[in-house]
Amino acid sequence: MIRAGLGNAQPDRMLDMDVLAADFSAARHFMVDGQIRPNRVSDPRLLKAMREIPRERFLPPHLAPLAYIDADVDLGDGRVLMEPLAIARLAQLAAVREGEKALVVGAGTGYGAALLAACGASVTALEEDARLCDIARPALAAYAASVRLVAGRLAEGWAEGAPWDVVLIQGAAPAVPAALAEQVRPASGRLVGVLAGRGRTGSAVLGERTAAGLTLRPVFDCATAVLPPLLARAGFVF
Repeated sequence: MIRAGLGNAQPDRMLDMDVLAADFSAARHFMVDGQIRPNRVSDPRLLKAMREIPRERFLPPHLAPLAYIDADVDLGDGRVLMEPLAIARLAQLAAVREGEKALVVGAGTGYGAALLAACGASVTALEEDARLCDIARPALAAYAASVRLVAGRLAEGWAEGAPWDVVLIQGAAPAVPAALAEQVRPASGRLVGVLAGRGRTGSAVLGERTAAGLTLRPVFDCATAVLPPLLARAGFVF
């Protein structure tokens, strides 16, 4: 699509890049109108963000053509860019309010964090895979500059910013790490994620922290890849 060359080939390359950008823009609108809006996503902030934020920029260049497929995009090492509908419904479930503090756990290449920021949240994106951080850093700088990208173990959360109004686990887990449960703001805070079932089946859950601990309520079926760093072990909440 973008032809190699120098000198007098430059105008052709610029033209091809314009065509490619137009194709991606059309794909974004088709994604929203064909995948997202018909499937119970109605938050106007989220719909606007998904029309405007170039999802392809949150992928390595060779995977950019897969940005708008109705499926997870395999990033290697067990990590994925979550399918558009899944991240949209999870972000809507989080129901962020203007100025709330949100922690995205397993931020990956940063797309989910960018969506929450576009909805008005003050977002910290937590990732422990340096390869994914290298993709997220320039994409967030360009399209969600307010997002703070931090490196750390996913199961430990980010205590420095706790308590969080919203904790979004961007991927499936067999259980919720106790450290994440403890970092949710009591009474008003929410935790959103996917509890893994057999294979790739799972259930999106909404968690609220009470005096008795974190209470999880299943909300809708959601199939996505398990985050390898969150495989169940001691110190998890079921």
